[in-house]
Amino acid sequence: MSRTPLHPEPTGTELLELETPPDWDAHFGQGGPLELEIGSGRGGFALNYCARFPERRLVAFEWRKKFARETAVRARSRDIRNLQVIEGDARIHVPRLFAPGSLSVIHLQFPDPWWKKKHQKRAVIQPDFATLLLSLLAPGGMFDLRTDVEDRAISMLETLEAAGFENPLGAGVFHPYDPDEVLSTREARYVHGGEPVYRARLKRPAAS
Repeated sequence: MSRTPLHPEPTGTELLELETPPDWDAHFGQGGPLELEIGSGRGGFALNYCARFPERRLVAFEWRKKFARETAVRARSRDIRNLQVIEGDARIHVPRLFAPGSLSVIHLQFPDPWWKKKHQKRAVIQPDFATLLLSLLAPGGMFDLRTDVEDRAISMLETLEAAGFENPLGAGVFHPYDPDEVLSTREARYVHGGEPVYRARLKRPAAS
């Protein structure tokens, strides 16, 4: 079986050289809610989400160049203009590219669980980064978390709540499946197969 070659054109790398947040209205050529996806994988969620909600603007980070570039190519082929894919490490670049209070939603779906103990420091949700993400959300903004790994879900939820995120259902409580949600290819497979997915829709408190 032949492998799909790496697309030669980088995506979003011009933004990684910026020291301050870009003018996202000018960049997208439209206004509207600004959202962030950390770890977009093969882009199934990002593409379907942006197609359903053309009034929203999504910046999707993916560190694997192959997946990031494939998603960007698919977006262009579908004339999806409200998606910006960036090939890079969100933990490094997000702090520079978004102003405090500028995001309406942050999506984190099925992050790498980093099974080996010595690698767990590479996990996205660490206390300092969780605090930063809280500050980037507008008051009342949402953090959309989904994973299929229960112990990682519990750990991430604890870290996010400790950073100041509000859980509308109560501390430590996961949210039920909403059939109206946009699903990634991976989540759709789990849902159709009856496998568990742990979800949390957390908020930045309106008064924060």
